[in-house]
Amino acid sequence: MTTAAIMETTQYLTFTLDDEVFALDIGKVREVLDFRSITRVPKTPEFMRGVINLRGSVVPVVDLRLKFGLARTEQMVHTCIIIVEVAVDGETTVLGALADSVEEVLDLGADHIEPAPKIGTKLNTEFIKGMGKQNDHFIIILDIDKVFSTDELALVQAAENNKENAGPAATD
Repeated sequence: MTTAAIMETTQYLTFTLDDEVFALDIGKVREVLDFRSITRVPKTPEFMRGVINLRGSVVPVVDLRLKFGLARTEQMVHTCIIIVEVAVDGETTVLGALADSVEEVLDLGADHIEPAPKIGTKLNTEFIKGMGKQNDHFIIILDIDKVFSTDELALVQAAENNKENAGPAATD
């Protein structure tokens, strides 16, 4: 392997939603938590499941299955919350993303990643960084900063602020 190829290798956290494997750049991932109680926030989009108390901080939790048009995430043995950092208008927002399970941390070089597929003009695939190849399987590499629109993240931030302003009794 050349020095240039080593420099382009990136680590990704892989996780499952339904029967598909997705990946996030490990630099965007803070930690992975076991599933825990989520406090629902009224008047938020369906994909916004609520908030959790993470060491005294209110963290919004989103359901990636709902965001991607799949069935709602149900609590199972391996269900977890991936805590990620998302860039919104130059600011970093911390949020939790529900996943069916976390698989592994994977090293993928640029030679194992193909560009995101172009699926016409009607479907938005901007949030897909690329398609990773491992053995005979594809891994959908997400650009977590583009999964949610600015307006959607503004709603998430508003939910977070509402719970923080409500005081400690409002969180688990």
